[in-house]
Amino acid sequence: MNTPPIPPFCSMLETHWPLPFHLPGISLVSARFDAKQLQDEDFESWGLPRPEGIRKRQAEFFAGRICAFMALMNATGCGHLPTANEDRSPCWPPSSIGSITHSHGHATAVAAQSRHWRGLGVDSEQLIKAERANRLAEQILTQSELDRYSDLPQAVYARHLTLAFSLKESLFKALYPLVGQPFYFHDAALSWVGEDGHATLKLLRDLSTEWRAGSELQGQFTVEESQVLTLVSIPH
Repeated sequence: MNTPPIPPFCSMLETHWPLPFHLPGISLVSARFDAKQLQDEDFESWGLPRPEGIRKRQAEFFAGRICAFMALMNATGCGHLPTANEDRSPCWPPSSIGSITHSHGHATAVAAQSRHWRGLGVDSEQLIKAERANRLAEQILTQSELDRYSDLPQAVYARHLTLAFSLKESLFKALYPLVGQPFYFHDAALSWVGEDGHATLKLLRDLSTEWRAGSELQGQFTVEESQVLTLVSIPH
């Protein structure tokens, strides 16, 4: 399809790589958006169905799909608006893979050709406030992670908790299409988080005959102001 004008509710798309380690063949596109400026006719101009729900959810969906369109254009030479699977995850066109995230007026998508990469998962989150960290920790962290982080200052603890949450979300997005079954925060643990933005996650239970407990996957992250961005990538 020809690329329609970017609707006023969404800023100009930015193709960039804010993460610390560049990965060949992957395109990352992001945008800012303001749900209050979204108009019904914007969906018509892009040929997108208007999802049910409040305006904020509709704007998140739209901005994420626009970013995905451009990421696919960059990675494959063909722009495409991902439809939705029955489980509401994005349905990527043949021979391509990708992932979409949105948080507090930011949308980001990554895409690549599936002959180069098996799985991609991207996630963005606002830093969890220190006063909420203790309430959320047991839902997100395994016991070994809780023990490892227990002596950290509260602000550092909250940052690590946000990274763990976001990296595990990215892990799910990257791995779920390959294993075909859901898994949860306590089914994986962070075995390494480096100051350079590199992270390693380890599976704690078998998810398939290939992806067994003990399997390690690589991720990376960046923290800018109060926003965390993480990516888990699975090569061939």
